[in-house]
Amino acid sequence: MLLKLGSKGDDVKKLQEKLGLPSDGDFGKKTEDAVKSFQTKNGLTSDGIVGENTWKKIIGEVVTPQVAPQVAPQVAPQVGGLKLDKLKGHIPDAVIAQIPDTAAKFKIDTPVKLAHFLAQCGHESAGFKVVNENLNYSVDGLKKIFPKYFPGNLSESYARNPEKIASKVYGGRMGNGPEETKEGFKFRGRGYIQLTGKDNYTAFGKAINEDIVSNPDLVSTKYPLLSAAWFFSKNCLAKCVDASEATVTSVTKCVNGGTIGLPDRIKHFNEYYNLLK
Repeated sequence: MLLKLGSKGDDVKKLQEKLGLPSDGDFGKKTEDAVKSFQTKNGLTSDGIVGENTWKKIIGEVVTPQVAPQVAPQVAPQVGGLKLDKLKGHIPDAVIAQIPDTAAKFKIDTPVKLAHFLAQCGHESAGFKVVNENLNYSVDGLKKIFPKYFPGNLSESYARNPEKIASKVYGGRMGNGPEETKEGFKFRGRGYIQLTGKDNYTAFGKAINEDIVSNPDLVSTKYPLLSAAWFFSKNCLAKCVDASEATVTSVTKCVNGGTIGLPDRIKHFNEYYNLLK
């Protein structure tokens, strides 16, 4: 269960009815504000995202009030005894609910490994909020971030057009077709660690036995954590050898390609590791 801004359907209608809102089935700003207000009043992480815990709390208040207290005990034992309940209030409930299956599948199953993984995901996604790459660059932004792709005045015809920008920057590499195929945009960065490129989407889909290439938005809507775990396990997990800052730096280089945001990543690693160990 994961409902958020932009979601639509019968589950959204049911949610809106419980919150006393017009049940149009469209998760808009008013619905998000109502969810945040409910979460604040009930001691949940106020992120406006309806994960398993928030859903059970809202829907179960009238129907089955005993459901909510059972959630935490069901989660922790599934990942080698890790104290996932300690993460409540530090990480959104919707993310915590995904950790057991994700960590078990990709063997991110010790306090050190999980703390490294969550610290990187949290930073890359601005606190588990951003699941789609922002490619809405200005003329100056394109020249600064992608100088080799936009020489001279070329950036002027691409600025503020994410589809054109991604198609050019990611076209012809990472398994994507040339710019005119627009596969660079189709397989742009999604998920908590920004899975990028047709090759990665294809490999991730095979790993979970699902057609991700035909449905790339699943990476951001259904599998933001799982896709990040696949990438992390494949490329960076072996670097998670201890709790030192040197190791956080090494893992950051693996995920980011550099050390952008390193102090924040170190801060969150220490926070999560002290909760989990």
